[in-house]
Amino acid sequence: LAEICGVNINRIALTENVTSGCILPLWGLPFSEGERLLISDCEHPGVVSACKEIARRKHLEIDILKVQGLRKGVDEEKETESSVLELLKDGLKAKTRLVVLSHILWNTGTIMPIKAVSETLLTHPNKPFLLVDAAQSFGQISIEEAASHSDIYGFTGHKWACGPEGLGGVVVSERVLEKSKPTLIGWKSLKTEESIYNNNPHPFHSDARRFEIATSCIPLLAGLRCSLELLENEGPQIQRHKKITAMSQKLWNYLQVENDIETVLESPPPAGLVSFSLKSGYSPTEIVKILGEKRIWIRVLEDPVWLRACLHITSTEDEVETLIAAIKDLIHKEKRES
Repeated sequence: LAEICGVNINRIALTENVTSGCILPLWGLPFSEGERLLISDCEHPGVVSACKEIARRKHLEIDILKVQGLRKGVDEEKETESSVLELLKDGLKAKTRLVVLSHILWNTGTIMPIKAVSETLLTHPNKPFLLVDAAQSFGQISIEEAASHSDIYGFTGHKWACGPEGLGGVVVSERVLEKSKPTLIGWKSLKTEESIYNNNPHPFHSDARRFEIATSCIPLLAGLRCSLELLENEGPQIQRHKKITAMSQKLWNYLQVENDIETVLESPPPAGLVSFSLKSGYSPTEIVKILGEKRIWIRVLEDPVWLRACLHITSTEDEVETLIAAIKDLIHKEKRES
């Protein structure tokens, strides 16, 4: 995991999933009453709910970084970066203490310029911490740069890494290790089990293990190790990313042909997420159910309400064409019936 993330092994803790990876270090950060959290409008409910609760308990204020409207794809990454930094400039306040931003936005599929955001935050008088949700990036795109420039970079072993559910990890920065305190505490947080009995004033690990709690499930560790090896056997990360985007862009191009389909991104996607909507009398939930009955699996996004397909290295052109044909059949059937 350290090699994939491009960081020293001491900066990584094992967790259950993305949410726990993000919020365990988050609760250990030093906040003062009146400070502010800047959260993007494309964050997952698990992280948003934790931020709202910590704001309530510690009397913090929340501001919103409105990145959902950025709809440029792979051909306009510099334009996206410029737009994000401009929004960040407007969103940061004097008392901003934390910025929360996903590496790949889970609803639009846009890649965020994490390194550039991190460098901007270092110039801010309050030097806000940067928390990055890596649910959609780990196992899909190169993450070394983003992980090494984040203060908290939480990821999961399932989803794009194709590993088992119930195992993930988090990369924490050196300053988080210096300034944070352990949150949920168990024997794995301790340097030694004896240290808690002999009144050691500093019983906890000085590295990221302070955010680990108790016994891990060994079969899950073996499963993730196997999955990561299988991914590596598919070729270098850059090669795998190219294969993913080739499939997602093929789907995106197909979707442009139909007048009754509107893609979220204005140009081909930079990764494997393809979000779109149908001008249809069927609700998005009904559409997912109809496709599911044909063993075609996409999902509904709740905010905003879009449909989303995921293309990975295992996806094939036949599968893309099957999805397109099923969507066309659905549209044409509705038109015939009306």
